[in-house]
Amino acid sequence: MIADTVAQQGLSIKGAEIPQQQSLFTEGALNFLEALCREFAPEVTSLLEKREQRQQRIDGGELPDFLPQTRAIRDGDWQIRGIPADLKDRRVEITGPVDRKMIINALNANVKVFMADFEDSLAPSWQKVVEGQINLRDAVRGEIDFTAPETGKHYQLQANPAVLIARVRGLHLPEAHVEFNGKPIPGCLFDFALYFYHNYRQLLAKGSGPYFYIPKLESHLEARWWAKVFAFAEERFCLQSGTIKCTCLIETLPAVFEMEEILYELRSNIVALNCGRWDYIFSYIKTLKKHPDRILPDRQQVTMDKPFLSAYSRLLIKTCHKRGALAMGGMAAFIPAKDPQTNAQVLERVRKDKELEARNGHDGTWVAHPGLADTAMGIFNEYIGEEHANQLHITRDVDAPILAAELLKPCDGERTEEGMRLNIRIALQYIEAWIGGNGCVPIYGLMEDAATAEISRASIWQWIQHGQKLSNGKPVTKALFSAMLKEELANVREELGSERFDNGQFKQAASLLEEITTADELVTFLTLPGYELLTR
Repeated sequence: MIADTVAQQGLSIKGAEIPQQQSLFTEGALNFLEALCREFAPEVTSLLEKREQRQQRIDGGELPDFLPQTRAIRDGDWQIRGIPADLKDRRVEITGPVDRKMIINALNANVKVFMADFEDSLAPSWQKVVEGQINLRDAVRGEIDFTAPETGKHYQLQANPAVLIARVRGLHLPEAHVEFNGKPIPGCLFDFALYFYHNYRQLLAKGSGPYFYIPKLESHLEARWWAKVFAFAEERFCLQSGTIKCTCLIETLPAVFEMEEILYELRSNIVALNCGRWDYIFSYIKTLKKHPDRILPDRQQVTMDKPFLSAYSRLLIKTCHKRGALAMGGMAAFIPAKDPQTNAQVLERVRKDKELEARNGHDGTWVAHPGLADTAMGIFNEYIGEEHANQLHITRDVDAPILAAELLKPCDGERTEEGMRLNIRIALQYIEAWIGGNGCVPIYGLMEDAATAEISRASIWQWIQHGQKLSNGKPVTKALFSAMLKEELANVREELGSERFDNGQFKQAASLLEEITTADELVTFLTLPGYELLTR
């Protein structure tokens, strides 16, 4: 019994051995990770509890608003520390998981930045997260290449690749394969520690630095936690304060009311905020789930020109530029089509979306596929020009103040049977891919990640909870959803073919989708029960 207790103290790796992992799990790296866990892991629990406490107040009738106790920060005269030279021009960024081939193609694309993603576009199996760290280490050293086993095609880095930024997992996601004092550690600390430790020297030597994207923040207290993590790492490795740089995604409804405070807490390290639009729509549903006057229509109708999303985009730009930070736009999730006529339609939709962002004053935008990079780059080149690196000069001071009511304004539109069935098919196929280890999935011409699947299932949950009717008069009930799920499961089988369907995990995915969509309480993230399946 004593021996078991001793074995649980400190850091221990529970995951199966992955090829080359010993080069990753060096004594220095593990000591750093253990120090981070000892210092910062306990506070994650209390931060997540604060999220729950706030949600209970909102469920009880309170609406999110700007914080009166931090008004002095919003009214104060301060700026972020500054932006490194290689992060001043971010007019187009590409995002994707940390697969070896993806990393090479993304770094070679006609973009300024590649966001290597350990979060929404990665199903974080132990093998994927370990191999992802090895792949990024090789990329930073310029030693990454890949030969496709099926075709023999060889991929390697070209000269002048894009700037690399790593997106770590959100605070809510554990890393079940590593324990500290007998408990799974926060996945974000695992991602941060290993990427930072193995790459900061090489990145700084190249004139770049250890750069991170921070997702799913819900408050400035969470930003303060990250500021402490960064300061700890900088001090431990004798780096100048502010060496680590981060971009925070504003992709939750509570965070939009604390953007200035988030910038302030991270002012030594932060360089930008980003409009994580798909997660933001999901968060709108999740946060206001008990409010029957805030129900969203079909996902396809919730576009960036809707008042609550337009206000979110414009407020982010105004806030960032006031404080000297960049304001990044959202994702174009389209995939180029092989048919020329269809592809022309895809590019036109991307063009309109990016023109709206550039016209509003965003400093850059996201694409999910290299085939969209030229279109996005052309638009931002037109608006930013060669004489500027960004649009920090656009202050939006002429705008009327954006109030809470505008950020919370409900979105008009229909709830259709076609939209509900599409939500089911998308969520079903995405969950099946995710529990099979793939977090970035092309479905019906879009590159779907966890955020869009979250919208799909949360929308239906909300319609069921509030007794909504579809445009054809059908009431949305648990029974209707279950019947549609059965029918759409058969439709997916027909679309994909019996061999693909039978060799997949669609029935398991359907079971999980039904469980979380018909639950009386909204499951906070589908990736939490999904992770349990992934790690079995």
